[in-house]
Amino acid sequence: MKGQTRESMEEEEEEEERRSEKQRIERAERAERRDVRAERRDLLLINLRARPCCCGGSSSNSLSSSSADDYKDIISSLPDCLLTHILSFLPTRASVATSILSNRWRSLWKLVPVLDLDQRLLFTRSDTDYPGPTRTNSNFSFLDAVSNIWALRNAIPLPLPLRKLLLHWTSNCDTFLVSTWVQDTLMHGCLQELNLYILNGPNPPLEMPTTLFFSSSLVSLKLTGAILLNPPPASASASTFPSLRTLTLGNVRYAKHDSISTLLATCPVLQDFSLSVDSYNFRGLGKSAGKVNVIVLVPTLRTLYIQWPADDCWLYKLQINTPALERFHFFGGLGEYVVLENLPNLVETIIELEDNDSNTVDYTNKIWDFMDSLYNVVSMKFNLETAKILCYGPMDGLPMFDNLTSLTFEGNIWPSYYMWPAVHLLLCQAPKLQTLGFELTFLGGHNGCPPDHHLEKTHYVPECLSSHLTTCYYKGFSGHEVEMELVRQVLKEAYILKTMNITFESRLDSEIKLHACKKLRKLQRRYPTCQIEFD
Repeated sequence: MKGQTRESMEEEEEEEERRSEKQRIERAERAERRDVRAERRDLLLINLRARPCCCGGSSSNSLSSSSADDYKDIISSLPDCLLTHILSFLPTRASVATSILSNRWRSLWKLVPVLDLDQRLLFTRSDTDYPGPTRTNSNFSFLDAVSNIWALRNAIPLPLPLRKLLLHWTSNCDTFLVSTWVQDTLMHGCLQELNLYILNGPNPPLEMPTTLFFSSSLVSLKLTGAILLNPPPASASASTFPSLRTLTLGNVRYAKHDSISTLLATCPVLQDFSLSVDSYNFRGLGKSAGKVNVIVLVPTLRTLYIQWPADDCWLYKLQINTPALERFHFFGGLGEYVVLENLPNLVETIIELEDNDSNTVDYTNKIWDFMDSLYNVVSMKFNLETAKILCYGPMDGLPMFDNLTSLTFEGNIWPSYYMWPAVHLLLCQAPKLQTLGFELTFLGGHNGCPPDHHLEKTHYVPECLSSHLTTCYYKGFSGHEVEMELVRQVLKEAYILKTMNITFESRLDSEIKLHACKKLRKLQRRYPTCQIEFD
């Protein structure tokens, strides 16, 4: 009889929730209809005010006071310096398009000190059959468009030097012409921002001119793709970027094993450095030349991003000494020689370490040594696979993260993967954690293998769960049992948890979502101190 009463109470609660949800939706629809009506009314009033009086006489209505001033082109009356400043925020294609507005605008785009040339935006026809500058194809190519823009801009008397050059040429780039354009731009000594994304096809890579490494005006340098870097030796006193604050190197090629370190040594005020590499970036150097040296000794650096695949981690030596560093993102594998030191101001870090198929215990110890230097971090985003690797190592003498208040797990999960031991291990090392997040992608059907419980045993409740954790969220929830078990464990052990926010995976079937909601609401009734909210 009690069971029937409990079931009837649950059904009444679910019915009440459905009625509340229906009422909320109806209120939202009514508000939307009111907004549409108000928008139409405002638009009608605007049209009436803009419409000239055609009655031929006076009118007591203020609408009759409309005059030719209502149609005055205020923008065109602005000075050239202000108009060109406005156009500098637009892609060059949009800037050039303004030349058809009137004679006033015909040549304004040529005075803009910015060229933003993106093949995906500037040229929409297929250019894959382009073999080089001698092409006879009648189609108007990206090369033709850029060459015309360059020639027209330089044809005016005393053209303004470029302050920003962005060139994304992703189909058979003519690297010789690009090198000529870059040298011509650098020669004027005013370039502050250079952004090149080059895919060369059958053509040789773009070798950056020597004049680049003697630029005193550059503030931002971003190079990606088929670009060869060969900076002069660091001993050359004039070889320096005294103003460079942002440096991005995305899978470019290097002439020497120490090219990266040499380049960084010439950036005394660098604040943001992003490095993505692969083994083919050093193709042709030979193993006899030694490992690739990546020495980051920049006292002003605030943000550091490094991506180095685990398959190629044997190739490099990494040394980081950056006392001002605040944000550190590392993706890939750890090589034999990795030194992190002097990171007292680190606030945010994202760690995604891949397994390099080496000895599991040794590699686990190497990961812990790597993380030991991050002890001051306040916010950490950690890959779930990396956390799983840590479960196979020793559990004594692990580093503590006493300042860590926000921890997020990201990555992929499978039906057979029981996540809690890996999560529990990191929670034990963060005694003052206040916010716990999960941003996970479920891979597999809802009738997969049973969870793997060989790492299931946990011995005690982490300190943060019993005394500090107040907020938890889960993005990408799909309702599988391994995810439900994770939520159950958090609710069970987080004694003072106030809010758990659940965001379902966007493509999840509505029936599965409804079933998962019912399960989660039953959990909430079991642990009433925490409020489960659905986003």
